[in-house]
Amino acid sequence: MTRWVALLRAVNVGGTGKVAMAELKALCEGLGFGGVRTYIASGNVLLSSDLDEAGVRGALEAALLERYGKPIGVLVRSAADMAELLAANPWPDRPGNRVVALLTDAEPSLDGVRNQNGERLAPGPRALFIDYGEGMADSKLIVPASKTGTARNLNTVAKLAELAASA
Repeated sequence: MTRWVALLRAVNVGGTGKVAMAELKALCEGLGFGGVRTYIASGNVLLSSDLDEAGVRGALEAALLERYGKPIGVLVRSAADMAELLAANPWPDRPGNRVVALLTDAEPSLDGVRNQNGERLAPGPRALFIDYGEGMADSKLIVPASKTGTARNLNTVAKLAELAASA
């Protein structure tokens, strides 16, 4: 069995897409996934399965659609993928809450990035790293890949990589 991290897109952020983590855990267990564990309330779930990445994503997206009546995007990474992502951080000395990894299904493009005001961007493995400098509250940065991807700060990426590796 492979250990997977599933990252739900746009849930429990700013009052949108409410998904209770206990419900998410039960839904995953009902799909037959093993070792299910959620991490914080932003749509992170660790699970084990014999399915491949596309199979895990497809099963979870279909179940979420049935349960919530609307599509919820899911990005899936293996434990090894999460370790690789963490190791690829181009700014390891920056605070983990100031750098995010915008995870995408394919290698992201910097095309269309607008309103950059001091933020730094760097490509990663199926991700785009963004250093928000002193914080994202005042950022006007527009990254087209964010429409289909999902972002996690590096503190969360590190904890998910740790949890995935330890299971």
